[in-house]
Amino acid sequence: MNILIKSAKIIDPKSKYNNKICDVFIKDGKIDKIAKKIKSNDKNVQDGSELIYSAENLHISPGWFDLHSNFGEPGYEQKETLETGSNAALKGGFTGVMVMPNNKPSIDNKSMINFIRNATKDNIVDVIPAGNITKDGAGNDIVEMHEMNKAGCKVFTDDKNSIKRNEVMKIAMLYSKDSSSLIMNYPNDKSIANDGVMHEGNISTQLGLRGIPALAEEMMVDRDLNLCEYTKCKLHLSYISTKKSIDKIKKAKAKGLNITADVTIHNLFLTEQAVNNFDTRYKVMPPLRTKKDTSALIKGLNNGTIDVISTDHSPINNEYKKIEFDNAKDGIIGLETAFGLLGKYILPNIGLEKLIEKISINPRKILQLPEVSISEGTSANITLFNPEIEWEFSKNDIKSKSVNTPFIGEKLTGKALAIFNNGQFKES
Repeated sequence: MNILIKSAKIIDPKSKYNNKICDVFIKDGKIDKIAKKIKSNDKNVQDGSELIYSAENLHISPGWFDLHSNFGEPGYEQKETLETGSNAALKGGFTGVMVMPNNKPSIDNKSMINFIRNATKDNIVDVIPAGNITKDGAGNDIVEMHEMNKAGCKVFTDDKNSIKRNEVMKIAMLYSKDSSSLIMNYPNDKSIANDGVMHEGNISTQLGLRGIPALAEEMMVDRDLNLCEYTKCKLHLSYISTKKSIDKIKKAKAKGLNITADVTIHNLFLTEQAVNNFDTRYKVMPPLRTKKDTSALIKGLNNGTIDVISTDHSPINNEYKKIEFDNAKDGIIGLETAFGLLGKYILPNIGLEKLIEKISINPRKILQLPEVSISEGTSANITLFNPEIEWEFSKNDIKSKSVNTPFIGEKLTGKALAIFNNGQFKES
């Protein structure tokens, strides 16, 4: 379809139109023309056949991409399907997501890669499957990485099932070099975490809940960085949550290690104080840490230590949340609230251009996906949004099958308005 977008401020560091207010004409899925003013009867615009879109304080950027989403299907369709997960992404303004291999069967073979790709090939939202590092995500036998890579899998992770065996991680890193793929690992030494359910500190002691020390993350960060240096592989560390982890990653980058890292939205502004009343909606992994940690994470975003902000969209049925804290499942749905929370809590600290780098440009760069830019002649993959509008998040805004979020009723700042991708335009 053709669409004429009127008076939009372009936020794209790679575009010569960055920070300029322009009209953008999209024809046959490509950005045909960008100019200060484009009339609907312009010779480059097919008069009467295009949709004209305008909105107050309209901004556009390269389409947002979430590095960590859980869609359930196949195996856990009661929590989320590929369709409902894609709808949640659309609502949040994301034109692409990478889904974690937390399925049944696991995404540990080329058939599962093909299943996800084929089931979502006509989506307006690109759904990129990550494959397991080990079979069934059990941490023992490494998958047929080369075979899966040929099927289109470029990223391997066991997600929250952190690889605990050093030799398995080392071999996986070496295999990933041969296939030019990326290893992602969540650093969490479970022998140190010791079945904890929240951050270890004064509050966990007061509540009588088993704590997860920051050391559980930081010890595995050390392990992974050492193995990365030894194998000279490309490594991405997921869900970083502590100040010391930030310090370690910063030093490793300064040494020249080929590493990147991400943080989840809720770990950027929520702290252990949120679980003071045993509210299981705030039970997440990694756990909510301290104010010192959130401050370090934001500083890490600003100085480039942290490359990506992810949602860690984790749908969970009510029966696994509305129970005692010890037994409740970890996770928050995050796609629909992502930009509103970032606009309210994070945008004032890092600025809009850097925020777009963290949720659009860097995720694709890390995954070696085609570059997306708002430039003439390029395929149109864009998010339209208002970064300043205030709105109240309600249940009606949830497109996921699950409603496990603590943010219902909260006033947020900034909202996705629509997306254009794969020749399709839909309002959020």
